[in-house]
Formats: sequence, C-alpha cells, structure tokens
Amino acid sequence: MPTGFKINSNISRRIFSITLLMMLMLFCFSYIFAAGYDFDKLSTLARQQYGEEAQKDVQELQQLVSQLKTAPDAEKLKKINDFFNNKITFGDDINIWGKSDYWSTPLESIGRQAGDCEDFSIAKYMFLKAVNISNNKLRLTYVKAIINNNGQRSARAHMVLSYYATPQAEPLILDSLVTEIYPASVRKDLSPIFSFNDKGLWVGNSASPKGDAQSHLSRWRDVLLRMQMDGLE
Repeated sequence: MPTGFKINSNISRRIFSITLLMMLMLFCFSYIFAAGYDFDKLSTLARQQYGEEAQKDVQELQQLVSQLKTAPDAEKLKKINDFFNNKITFGDDINIWGKSDYWSTPLESIGRQAGDCEDFSIAKYMFLKAVNISNNKLRLTYVKAIINNNGQRSARAHMVLSYYATPQAEPLILDSLVTEIYPASVRKDLSPIFSFNDKGLWVGNSASPKGDAQSHLSRWRDVLLRMQMDGLE
C-alpha cells in the first residue's frame, strides 16, 4: 500500500509539472502575441498624430480583432477586408504624401483615411495575421490590372492581397477596386506578376518562393520597420 501511494504521488507530481509547463507556455505565447500587436501604443499614437477620430478607428479595429480570433477564415477575410475598404479612401501617393511612391503603415492609412493599393493590401495583411490567419496563407500580390474607364480599357500596375487556403489552392483576392472577395479565376482583369510576404518572394503563379522579399524590396523592408515602431510586430 505505501509503495502504491508513492507511485501515485510521483504520477501526480509529473502531471502537475506538465500542466504547469503547459500553462507557462500558453502564457508566454499569449504574451509574445500581444507584444506583437500593441494596441495601446497604436491607439496612443493615433490620437497624438491624427486625433480622436483616428484613435476611435484603432479602438474599433482592436475590438474587431478580438471578436475574430476564433472565427472561421471566411469571416475573418470578409470583415477585415470590409473594415479597411470602408475606412480608407483610395488616393494616389502624390496627393496623400507628396511622393510618387510611398508605402504607408496601417496607422498612417487610418490617420489620413486614405491610401493607394499597396496601403490597403499591407493593412489587410497585417490584421489578418492579427486574427490568427497563418502568414503562409497570405501574400501581397503585384498584378497587371485591366481598368475600364468609360469604355476605355487600359493596363496598370496594381496590388491586391491573396489568400491561399492551402499552398496549392486557388487564391482568393482581397482588393481595393472590387470590394467583394472572389477566387482568382473570376478576376480575369488581373494578371499576377509577383507576390511576397514577410518570409518569401514568389514569381507569377509559382508555388515555391524564389527568395527573401525583404532583401529584394527596400520599401517592404522600410514599412515593416515603421510598423514595428507603431506597435505592430
């Protein structure tokens, strides 16, 4: 009987140790994730730099992110896509920033309530990651877009955000020009040129990355650093 008690005590201690370790790991993971998206800092900066309305938008975004953490991917895509399409008005960099090509952070886009295609895509990318969509499923994609303007068709460079349910799946397209989310095969007006995220760079429809995006795209590297300063990752 005493021997059996010792065995049970050892098992209990082991179970307790494993449970404690798992709780510590969960706490550390939660802390790391929270540290990656510091909404308190983002909200404070929004108010300091752009005013009360920008701060309210950031707080609304924080609430949305909290609600979507455990939602299905389809709901996350729709609501984050709708949030930024509704909050940001499309504009050219030269009119917003006085520069021919500037990639703004989500804070800057929310603060100015304006952005171009890169800015929409960057904001959606960052906050889809915030609601637990894997980085591997998301790519910012440069495309050639056919624009129909009063019957006149023209091609121009454009950026969208692509979502891949699996590495080989047909992507869904989150766009600033077409507000609904469609599979790539429906968007016959778009031809992919290259795509990237903060881990890799892909050419055309390739399933395998060709290199590191931060090494090849200086504007991407720059905006990632500025987002870190804002409290995002």
